[in-house]
Amino acid sequence: MFGLSVPGFLALPGFLKFGGRDPEPEVTVIGYDDVEALGRELDALRDEVVADLGAADREYIYRIIKAQRGFEVAGRGLMYLGFLPPFWLAGVGALSISKILDNMEIGHNVMHGQYDWMREPGLNSRVFEWDTVCPADQWKHSHNYMHHTYTNIVGRDRDIGYGILRMDEAQRWNPYYLGNPLYATALMFLFEWGVMLHDLEAENVIQGKRRWSDVKPLVRGWWRKAGRQVLKDYVLFPALTGPLFVSTLLGNATANVVRNVWAYSIIFCGHFPSGVQSFTEDETADETRGQWYLRQMLGSANITGSPLFHIMSGNLSHQIEHHLFPDIPAHRYPEMAPRVRELCERYDLPYNTGGFFRQIGTVWAKIFRFALPPSLVGRAPVSGVIVERRKTAA
Repeated sequence: MFGLSVPGFLALPGFLKFGGRDPEPEVTVIGYDDVEALGRELDALRDEVVADLGAADREYIYRIIKAQRGFEVAGRGLMYLGFLPPFWLAGVGALSISKILDNMEIGHNVMHGQYDWMREPGLNSRVFEWDTVCPADQWKHSHNYMHHTYTNIVGRDRDIGYGILRMDEAQRWNPYYLGNPLYATALMFLFEWGVMLHDLEAENVIQGKRRWSDVKPLVRGWWRKAGRQVLKDYVLFPALTGPLFVSTLLGNATANVVRNVWAYSIIFCGHFPSGVQSFTEDETADETRGQWYLRQMLGSANITGSPLFHIMSGNLSHQIEHHLFPDIPAHRYPEMAPRVRELCERYDLPYNTGGFFRQIGTVWAKIFRFALPPSLVGRAPVSGVIVERRKTAA
């Protein structure tokens, strides 16, 4: 009746290990032929949706762009009444929504080439720019190429920890990682700047593995893009409101922080909750198409929610489907998800999904757990899938 309530993250198996043993994890084995059959079914699903792209998809992205611009105009306009707290809050809210839509449902998805088939210059992945400090070309390299090609391969996918966090058992612990929760919190509030610096590979610069000649083009890109963003949000628009300069500056800064926290949370929920699997370079060498698909499925996680929640997440709440089909318009993922889930059930594979608070809770549990030395926390039991990567002789 009067028992102590243990915080959820402390109650996770293996969080603090002072004796005893955790239960053995459940392991599923999938054969080579099944993996290839799965790949063919996913190819067929992709082809079916691509063949159906058309007017409805065009109208959808136009509606989102119209809404995004409307929220931005409203947010900027309300800042002229920022001396009244309700109007200031409304302006911050509208501007936050505008930036979230721009970055997630529009920018992220357009730069994946999801709307290149429309042949519209403003929605062309090669030239599109977004409302954030990271230059689009640098993001496309670190995200579209490095992350989506090497998803959850430790040592290749730099999104595992973003170069500053320990987020996987395979990352060797050292005392620096005691600050894991602090680094994660800083990254959350400054996420757009962390994304901008991602392609720098700061740890390699510190270790002397990257030269100034490698970094110089990146810095020039930052100066141009971040300079424009800072000028726009922290000088130009505040100046336009005259005596409300400081109020508008704070409003713009708050909207950027709201966008940063939201984007960080959605992205981390899709990549680091409990049950997401990581891989080694050796086991993923010479992958087949089916094995690539399977790695994307096992290395990602979804978030359940309402249609509005999915829009505000850029449909990255369907991270599994996004990793399987990164160049399919993301608003199609909700209709594809049940079929992907059915395939997982048929092939006895996990389909990692859950509510936002469940997923983000396990993410933060992992952040705290990996801050501590393995000798203290042990290894948490994690269910996994063993993939037969070579065809067995008959």
